[in-house]
Amino acid sequence: MKPLHYYFIGAGSWFLAYGIQSVVFAWMVTMVLDETADKVGIAQMAFMLPAMLFMLLGGSLADHYGGRRIAIIGHILASTAPLFLTITVLVGDLTYHSVIVFAIIMGCAQALVTPARDGLLALVADGKIQRLVVQASMIQFGIQVIGFLIAAHADELGAATMLMLQFIALQLGMLAFIKLKVPYQRPAPVDEHLLKQIIESVLEGFRTVKASPYLRAVAFQNMAMGIFFMGSYIVTIPLLIRELYLGGSVELSWVNGVNALGLVLTILYLLRIGDIHRQGRALLVAQGIGATALACGGLGLGFYSLLACVFLWGMCGGLAMTMARTIMQEMAPVDQRARIMAFYSFSFMGAGPVGALLSGYLVKWVGPSEALIFSSVSMFTVVIFVALRSSLWGLDTTPRNHRSK
Repeated sequence: MKPLHYYFIGAGSWFLAYGIQSVVFAWMVTMVLDETADKVGIAQMAFMLPAMLFMLLGGSLADHYGGRRIAIIGHILASTAPLFLTITVLVGDLTYHSVIVFAIIMGCAQALVTPARDGLLALVADGKIQRLVVQASMIQFGIQVIGFLIAAHADELGAATMLMLQFIALQLGMLAFIKLKVPYQRPAPVDEHLLKQIIESVLEGFRTVKASPYLRAVAFQNMAMGIFFMGSYIVTIPLLIRELYLGGSVELSWVNGVNALGLVLTILYLLRIGDIHRQGRALLVAQGIGATALACGGLGLGFYSLLACVFLWGMCGGLAMTMARTIMQEMAPVDQRARIMAFYSFSFMGAGPVGALLSGYLVKWVGPSEALIFSSVSMFTVVIFVALRSSLWGLDTTPRNHRSK
């Protein structure tokens, strides 16, 4: 098989495991353990926090030692988490603290795998970065839908079965990255200056993002999306399903599924029409419409209304995330691509702990519907601010020879 095929198998296996986890983790904390809103937020924060702390380090390690090597290590680390939690379930000792340990391990693995995988993308892209970003996004969310459908049976099959399926998917991804052939990168010798070199590498990537008005604007709106959108998705919506619609794993999987379906449909459309011009404008318009759709989901008009709003939100997210990743990939210096993509992931995933904690306490203070509307309005305000105060609105990274086609 071609390197691109192994890359997609490795990435797809991770996203399958992540899709299962997205439903099962929220289900265990919200429905099985029946924790309070603030504890649900803290549990989701425990998963997101390592991304904030170690994502930039993961990007520097990938640039330093090679993305393939770091991706393999990340998959090995991730595989230990579902094994650990499976044992606690089988011995009847599933507790809030054991779920927190699981979340921390998976978060650390995420910090390694995400920038390593994004850095590898350019090595197998053969110059067609935007199209491959779209294809990778389609595979990501399409495979996640399968994971959501599998996790919908958590009430019937139990947590142990779901966790073992996640373990198998992670092992498959590890094998695919082992088989992946990319240009060999000789690791730097380990010496007393290694830590200093890695810190300087992280700072260099930070300075690059800071110096570019486009990279800086994408990172800023990404950070707001992590706070207001991610927090709503992983904390507020599961609590809304539990408290307003009295749902379980099936309802959780439906919400995750329609969100991912919206993403996939948008990405399929992008594949059909080709490159998008004015990527910055497309990004901001999509975020504004998505914020409006999510606010409507908090009006309490019924579960099917919520599904429709989340579906539209997902469609907007498919465009926004693809444009954001394309801008970061296209404008990153070649020798810093993994680090710049680490900043892309860091700006989103790193803000997630703040969003999770904020959403948990918002639900506790004002209720899930009001918390969802508050977060949506806040994100819409950020979009207007970025559109007015940055140069992102007029950005077009498409090469000139493609614009006339």
